[in-house]
Amino acid sequence: MARRPARESTTKPVDPTLPDRDKIISALMALLAERRFEEISFNEIAQRAGVSLAALRGEFSGKLAILAAHAKELDRKVLAGGTPEMTEEPQRERLFDVQMRRLEAMADERAAIRSLLRSAMFNPPLALALNSIAVRSQQWMLAAAGIDAAGPAGMLRAQGLALLYARVLRTFAEDDEDNARTMAALDRELDRGGRCVRMLDGFGRLASPFRPRRRTRADGDDEVAAA
Repeated sequence: MARRPARESTTKPVDPTLPDRDKIISALMALLAERRFEEISFNEIAQRAGVSLAALRGEFSGKLAILAAHAKELDRKVLAGGTPEMTEEPQRERLFDVQMRRLEAMADERAAIRSLLRSAMFNPPLALALNSIAVRSQQWMLAAAGIDAAGPAGMLRAQGLALLYARVLRTFAEDDEDNARTMAALDRELDRGGRCVRMLDGFGRLASPFRPRRRTRADGDDEVAAA
């Protein structure tokens, strides 16, 4: 069966009732859906947001700071969106849930994500900066999943998850609205990550979150993993 083409996100106008900070973030994401990160100027962001350059500078030091604020807002949404039922699930299930909620919060930003990923491929400093933002976010995602994110070990876990998330993000950016391929990719990456983690000394506590899944994500059917 031929793969359906990924749907383009329609660029929406920035909501004028939002606070300046939120308008600026929305403006940059909208502009990213239209062209590359390095081509976007401060003047364009301010104009799209409907704010002055002075207001833009008062809120952010630059475009990377705007992206960091966007990531922080996604963190907040994920942390606020947990359900009590998930606390009884294995850590791996909670981690899957956390990562999918984060991705689903960006459902309208696929075009912007594709643009940013393309820019990062040819701009190593940008890629490093985005990785730094991602690692900070993944420390919070680990905490949301009930996995220790403290100390050097927690930083390594967050870095591993940031790399895992980046690979899944490429699939998500090209996926359809049902996110079926994204869920399958996340399942594969969690399995692969679990195998790598179990090979590292001192990371035995991470083996549990990455044990074989109890559910098949791609088709939604429940199944009990073989003992």
